[in-house]
Amino acid sequence: MVVPWIGFPMSKLVDIARPNSNAKYIRFETFMDTKVAKEQKANWYPWPYVEGFKMAEAMNDLSFMVVGAYGKVLHKQFGAPLRVHMPWKFGFKSIKSIVKVTFTDQQPVGFWEDLQAKEYGFWANVNPAVDHPRWTQASEQPLDGSDRIPTQLFNGYGEHVAHLYDGMETTLGDRLWR
Repeated sequence: MVVPWIGFPMSKLVDIARPNSNAKYIRFETFMDTKVAKEQKANWYPWPYVEGFKMAEAMNDLSFMVVGAYGKVLHKQFGAPLRVHMPWKFGFKSIKSIVKVTFTDQQPVGFWEDLQAKEYGFWANVNPAVDHPRWTQASEQPLDGSDRIPTQLFNGYGEHVAHLYDGMETTLGDRLWR
């Protein structure tokens, strides 16, 4: 989906925070308030919502911190006060309503990865050649209702991000792409 986001590069957040050289990952955590989000009371989900990225991903020019959309300040339903947008990753990696950022040397375990690691791995890159266990990723449905179209590797951003994963195909196997 193409959305006219307003924000700033994630690299600026990293620059402002000035993490030490031990930081290999950036971990984001969403708000936790069961009075506002009653579903967070469900004990079968690992609340609060967490997502993480490798620092090299965070420093990529396409990694974006969203503070607004459609020319306006970000509304709660869009993930205010702050959300992540990485256009080459699956949507579940676009954590919203961020209230805490941590730089760490430990690979964070994301919300969906915690629930079902075989389906939602840490890397979560779009690869049409590797199907999700329950559906194909070879094609996608445009929002306008037109016929399905072939999915592009890294959502078409391969020339900008493929280098971030060089050599990982053999060490991670298909986990790289889920």
